[in-house]
Amino acid sequence: MKLEALEVKYDKLFNNLKKKSFLSMSALGGEIPFYIVPYNPEQENDVVKKTKQLKDRLARDGVSVFEINLFDLSLNILEERGILEKLIEKEKTLSNSKLFKTLQSVLDSETKLIPRIEALAKENPSKMLFLTGIGQVFPFIRSHTILNNLQNYIKDRPTIMFFPGTYTADLSLFGRLKDDNYYRAFNLDTLNL
Repeated sequence: MKLEALEVKYDKLFNNLKKKSFLSMSALGGEIPFYIVPYNPEQENDVVKKTKQLKDRLARDGVSVFEINLFDLSLNILEERGILEKLIEKEKTLSNSKLFKTLQSVLDSETKLIPRIEALAKENPSKMLFLTGIGQVFPFIRSHTILNNLQNYIKDRPTIMFFPGTYTADLSLFGRLKDDNYYRAFNLDTLNL
């Protein structure tokens, strides 16, 4: 993946996300209001900064954004269950497969993450939802699983997933790892609003 001109990308994002037609979801023709913002994973730190600036800029323009970072949410769930410290201690001795199975079980998308995301979204009304931290939770949490399950719960506002990789009707994490197909989201890099 080539490096992107993030100033240009985020200016375009700002101009598109603040449009009334985008916020009202009127141009979707009944489709689910899910969007992907793919980016080069090598630019992760800059994307985090630019995404925060975008949220602040939208807020100044009267567009409220609620962000859910899946990595932070996962850590919160592990802490609440009282197993974060235990996992950190045992990480050196656990096999990769045992650690993977434990995390996938505790952070199950359908029974743990999606209900939590839904509750957080309801508690924090906003004009749009940002999902971040996608690369940080791989491979324990898969982006297509989140989107597939979330589409049943959050339809009242645009949901934008910031994705470290490529998206052309299928998700390719880090531009290398093919995730399962997810056809229902719109790529904000290529969408004409």
